[in-house]
Amino acid sequence: MTAAMHMLAYGTAIDLNDDYLKIAETTSFEACKKFCHAVNNLYGAEYLRKPTKENLQKLLQKAEEWGFPCRLGSLDCMHWEWKNCPMSHHGAYTGHHGRPTIILEVVASYDTWIWHANFGMPGVYNDLNVLYKSPIFNDVIQGRASRVRYYLNGKQYKQGYYLANGIYPKWSTIVQSFSDPQGQQHQLFSRMQEAYRKDVERAFGILQARFAVVARPARQWYREDIWEVLKTCIILHNVIIEDERNQDDITPAEDTPYHVDEALVPHERGSRNIQLESINQSIINDPTAHYNLRYDIIPHLWEQYGTEL
Repeated sequence: MTAAMHMLAYGTAIDLNDDYLKIAETTSFEACKKFCHAVNNLYGAEYLRKPTKENLQKLLQKAEEWGFPCRLGSLDCMHWEWKNCPMSHHGAYTGHHGRPTIILEVVASYDTWIWHANFGMPGVYNDLNVLYKSPIFNDVIQGRASRVRYYLNGKQYKQGYYLANGIYPKWSTIVQSFSDPQGQQHQLFSRMQEAYRKDVERAFGILQARFAVVARPARQWYREDIWEVLKTCIILHNVIIEDERNQDDITPAEDTPYHVDEALVPHERGSRNIQLESINQSIINDPTAHYNLRYDIIPHLWEQYGTEL
């Protein structure tokens, strides 16, 4: 465990443990591999999962306090360099960074807890391509996600959303800022949206600071081994956040303007409802709902924070 944690936390090469811990190179490699496998099997279901109904209540309460009702988190991607990428894969994994990379898609909440991690897309993709292949909205489309209901500017909305940058599509589940905001209300909205969207970038920075192996090029030969290491770092990152979290700050309020209901479809394997999935997909991809949501958030923010300008 000491050898494995030394490699994860400091990003050192496996042969350095020979001098530091008197452990051979092959032994250090096997120790790190088995440690990551054990952490993923024991704690992955608890510390790398979708938010439960209770978690959603706490996330929505914090979002309401900050002026973005029913914000579920922030969405973004990170490129991790693949040092030992096979030459046959260089063309697919070499994007604008000029070297082979693998993309990690993450959803992080206000406390930088990582609720969603999708890893493995080639570095030649951009964030938009990754989203189209991501399973992030699968539960929503299949009706297996908890349903969120809230009123904003006199209108009822039935799903949460994520904050993202301008490359993402105009979907009802994504809220972006204005590229050229006009007027004080739009400027306030853009400034606060960009400020709260930094949660996911902070999560990337903290993850790399705590585990130097993520900040340095990946040395593994196989993507599955790289994902094992990265998943272990994310799980340990969430464990640390839970240990340092202020429990008084996340106590759910009793009377709230939002409601979280159980999923329409239980989490069990069975036949798919193609008609339900088609309807939910069209709701998510509706650009009109995207613009309506954004223009309803603007006066809500102005009412809360406009007097402070």
